[in-house]
Amino acid sequence: MAVNLYDAAYELEKAVRQSDEYARLQKMYQDVYADEAAKKMFESFRTIQLNLQQKQMMGQEISQQEIEQAQRTVELVQQHPKIAGLMEAEQRMSMVIADLNKVIMKPLEELYSTHQ
Repeated sequence: MAVNLYDAAYELEKAVRQSDEYARLQKMYQDVYADEAAKKMFESFRTIQLNLQQKQMMGQEISQQEIEQAQRTVELVQQHPKIAGLMEAEQRMSMVIADLNKVIMKPLEELYSTHQ
């Protein structure tokens, strides 16, 4: 029986959207963006985070000053209850996606592990 993997992927997407983890992430995101101060702080944090990731991916060195600024920003956002809640929800969703990825990759892992 042939299976259309794309249909299965879309079903998985639908399941993710209906999951408790996604609902919590969505609520926490809305809470942050409904609070102007939290929104600005979170967006500043994301900008710093994305800039550092880009530098890292391009093989550019990250200065000590940039590291210290990022650490200060992380400490600040973690003290804000709404942002801390959003970050916790992001972490949980990331763990779910990592677990799903393990399940999806299992056939390939099994295939390659049997020929060693």
